[in-house]
Amino acid sequence: MESPSTQGTGRRPMTAKRRWKAVTRKLRELGSIGSALASTGHPYMAHIVPMRRCNLSCTYCNEFDDVSDPVPLDEMLRRIDHLGRLGTSVITISGGEPLLHPDLDQIIARIRKTGAIAGMITNGYLLMPDRIERLNKAGLDHMQISIDNVMPDAVSKKSLKVLDKKLQMLAEHADFHVNINSVVGGGIANPNDALIVSERALGLGFSSTIGIIHDGSGQLKPLGEAERTVWDKVRKLTRRSYSRFNHFQEAIANGKTNDWRCRAGGRYLYICEFGLVHYCSQQRGYPGVPLAGYTTTDVKREFLTEKSCSPNCTISCVHQVSYIDHWRAPQKTTITPGGAGHETNPELVQIR
Repeated sequence: MESPSTQGTGRRPMTAKRRWKAVTRKLRELGSIGSALASTGHPYMAHIVPMRRCNLSCTYCNEFDDVSDPVPLDEMLRRIDHLGRLGTSVITISGGEPLLHPDLDQIIARIRKTGAIAGMITNGYLLMPDRIERLNKAGLDHMQISIDNVMPDAVSKKSLKVLDKKLQMLAEHADFHVNINSVVGGGIANPNDALIVSERALGLGFSSTIGIIHDGSGQLKPLGEAERTVWDKVRKLTRRSYSRFNHFQEAIANGKTNDWRCRAGGRYLYICEFGLVHYCSQQRGYPGVPLAGYTTTDVKREFLTEKSCSPNCTISCVHQVSYIDHWRAPQKTTITPGGAGHETNPELVQIR
């Protein structure tokens, strides 16, 4: 059988329309970074969950269930507007699996209406040409798909064998930026799969990154020798990746801690399906308050709050957002968040 890495090798065509969208998207991104450098009083990125349910059940993931209903559209639009009120620069939809939400296109369009950059993290299973065209029309800016292996196994079904046709569809139809994230660690059986996935992504004209699968509390899990070898090879392929400009993931790969100022709750917000603000997906319950009541004062307070979990953290998106402000504002107070699963009881919170 033909290897997934060699099927449909046509590179993503750069049409005039795509080129123009890429240029305008880059200008908006540069503007958002400039705004972040000018003021620390607004979030740079928020991850928001419209759908906790997922169509997969990867064994390392603690961010899904198989029973939850989608958040009603009116409530999602209110939450997006609250993020807009706070001046959030980038709003990324995650899950669960966001493509299961029946009103996802309207959610994306609302993100764009606030002036924010619209992103989405998906497993890609539900993508079809017509669905991709709807995402184009809604105004999606970025999509990330994590592919864990070449062949599906007991740990993960997010395999290149299953998803390669979806990648070809994206290469043909998507006007938005696509990043394919490969992974090592966390029980992935064949570390070299990450290299195959990355080469395939780059061959199709997508960007590619590599991450380290965290443990159940989002904490450090150093790489073994074989994993480290693949990590180095993929990093050499992706020299233009943002991660080349800091040593955060490098320290994790070596089993070392990081000395950094986590700005979660300030620069980065995680909004769960109940509409509560958390530091990140792995520290749910802190601060665990409704987004509707979250203010600029809260953003500024959390910007200056040190989180004791930060030295062993593997949540790269939080680090990259925090890195904007690594040079300023030493943190004045300290909080010790709990582990994963310590989530505020939604029955005790009135969603406003």
